[in-house]
Amino acid sequence: MTGRHSLFGPLDPATDAGYEDHPARKGFFTDTSICIGCKACEVACKEWNDVPADHFEMLGSSYDNSFSLNANQWRHVAFIEQPRGLGDQEPGLRQPPAPPPVELGMPEMGAPGVMLPDSGTDDVETPDFRWLMSSDVCKHCTHAACLDVCPTGSLFRSEFGTVVVQEDICNGCGYCVPACPYGVIERRKGPTGAKNVGIAQKCTLCYDRLGAGETPACAKACPTQSIQFGDVEELRERANQRVEKLHEAGIMDARLYGNDPNDGVGGTGAFFLLLDKPEVYGFPPDPVVTTRDLPAIYGRAVAAAATLLAGAAVSFLGRRR
Repeated sequence: MTGRHSLFGPLDPATDAGYEDHPARKGFFTDTSICIGCKACEVACKEWNDVPADHFEMLGSSYDNSFSLNANQWRHVAFIEQPRGLGDQEPGLRQPPAPPPVELGMPEMGAPGVMLPDSGTDDVETPDFRWLMSSDVCKHCTHAACLDVCPTGSLFRSEFGTVVVQEDICNGCGYCVPACPYGVIERRKGPTGAKNVGIAQKCTLCYDRLGAGETPACAKACPTQSIQFGDVEELRERANQRVEKLHEAGIMDARLYGNDPNDGVGGTGAFFLLLDKPEVYGFPPDPVVTTRDLPAIYGRAVAAAATLLAGAAVSFLGRRR
């Protein structure tokens, strides 16, 4: 079922939406191998899109202070700590024993007669570990279930192949929230005084900036070019080349996520280079558009209804005899 208006399979989303003359599909390629976790993308997104600056509390389980994507967090940089090296590379965190402290004749701190703990690290060894940093965002799926289930048309497919929320049309029904296989979209719950409370919110890939020929704010702010913006087809080629380069360097865990047009959502407009399994980053390993089986469900429902009507008709005619 990969023809026009199909609910799964590879296709051009802008053409499928009815655009005859449209630009190339735009999207993001996020190379997590060079993400430094600076969160500049989060800040730039909030500033440009006027997203409330809340959810900045330490979790206690990570150095990450923004937790996850939500209505007030359209970009989220995850901090994942792993106790092992990167492929065959040394993480460079084992330090040689520190030299003995040099006596500078400085006055001691503390009350007289109180011994201070020794600050030497001669016998202390820093464990090997690595950080996995990843800037997550709405995937702008080829087959977007959130768009399929929206009853008001608030969610629409743009000429750039992206999925955008029209805040003035959304009625806050929330049907899109459970429809998203990635758990991206959410209704805004606050804070007090914020605009669009109760309305579904998510990344628009800076639709207003695209219309002006500008790069989305997050990609513009990224200092390492971990977030790369451009034509999706060109980004896929660039991503494949990057994976090959990492494999040649011995980093065999490097893999792409979301770039396959034959996956359960028809490929995504925002895809990632990962250094471990998708589950490690909080991604579903095999996402499937939640509306994929709707045609079959409707067909079975119609068949069941026809069977019931036929049974009722036979029963009625039998009684008349």
